[in-house]
Amino acid sequence: MSSFGSFFQLGLHHILTLEAADHLLFLATLVLAYEFGKWRSLLILITAFTIGHSLTLALATLNVVQVNAQAVEALIPGTIIVTSLVNLWTWRQGRRANDPPPRDADRVWPRYAMALAFGLIHGLGFSSVLRGLLGAEDSLFVPLLSFNIGIEMAQVVAIAVLAIIGAVLTWRVFDRRGYVLTASGITLGCATQMLLARL
Repeated sequence: MSSFGSFFQLGLHHILTLEAADHLLFLATLVLAYEFGKWRSLLILITAFTIGHSLTLALATLNVVQVNAQAVEALIPGTIIVTSLVNLWTWRQGRRANDPPPRDADRVWPRYAMALAFGLIHGLGFSSVLRGLLGAEDSLFVPLLSFNIGIEMAQVVAIAVLAIIGAVLTWRVFDRRGYVLTASGITLGCATQMLLARL
């Protein structure tokens, strides 16, 4: 298999496994506020996250930026905690199932900035994995590019599955507000436990 194909598969595998539970949990928390049909807003949000983690993945893998891996591992659940709290704060208003969502529940720009900033942190986490896989590669460009593309393809799959699950749950089980609040409470608890374990 070519170097491109090998690192593309590694990028896919890095996301679509239980080892990437923290990253998948962050994606789930990030997209909670978006209804199934709001693909344009969701695409902008994920593009911001992609820009952030692609930048630091490249810089850290090329040793332009050097960070403490343990500190990054602790910061990743921190991004989930903050995103969960933003969801809870945004959707705290309203008491009835038919209440409309708050006006700022899925506003693009504040969440875009948050996704971009947190993408920088997640990219540093990816880089520690990629550096360990590079071995004796002569060129870093192809492995870096293909690994990143693999990550993006896996994220698209994960986000599509999460959006479908959210659509089913809000159709059959929860009203929209109840779903966001319940799911955000769960992600907050999981991330807090993850952070304490890593500290």
